[in-house]
Amino acid sequence: MADEVKLLDSWPSMFGMRVRIALAEKGVAYEYVEEDLSNKSPLLLQMNPIHKKIPVLVHNGKPICESSIIVQYIDEVWSDKVPLLPSDPYERAQARFWVDFIDKKLYDAGRKIWTTKGEEHEASKKDLIGVLKQLEEVLGEKAYFGGECLGFVDLALVGFSTWFHTYETIGNFSTEAECPKIVGWMKRCMQKESVSKALADPKKIYDFVLQMKKKFGID
Repeated sequence: MADEVKLLDSWPSMFGMRVRIALAEKGVAYEYVEEDLSNKSPLLLQMNPIHKKIPVLVHNGKPICESSIIVQYIDEVWSDKVPLLPSDPYERAQARFWVDFIDKKLYDAGRKIWTTKGEEHEASKKDLIGVLKQLEEVLGEKAYFGGECLGFVDLALVGFSTWFHTYETIGNFSTEAECPKIVGWMKRCMQKESVSKALADPKKIYDFVLQMKKKFGID
């Protein structure tokens, strides 16, 4: 029996983007279901009753939630294709650590750039740049965080790169000036079709954020 794979997602989600890349890297055919997060579908509420969030991967009727867990699941299930996590247990643990770091630190700092003002806004810019500088150290001279190939940490971070234009425009700074290695890495990732096809248009993201600011009354 062929695998039945469905992805419940929302186009601007950096967390959904990493799952889309993982599926593309593995060559997995799937049905994409766009969710309206202001009017969540009965399917989403049924498949993720705890958090009620996207992305959710539905594999043969069974839901897998939380993007980093989904990517690891994809790597384990479709293990005959390019590995996304290192085979060495220590390296695998390190990759998981940095993905957790990205999810906790980068998301919060980025969100605060467009939802806050004054001192908090300035602090969030410093936080974001600080996180990216730490990640530059982890990257070092490697082509990708995964070494010569795209890996788990690359997938986790590259979805955020589509939001950099928004962070820069609202925060009035340049990622390239602050973190040139990250921008170089980002351009390498974009040369891969699995990445470029999965990522949203940065200008479309910016328009989406302006609509969100208006909706929530954020000047």
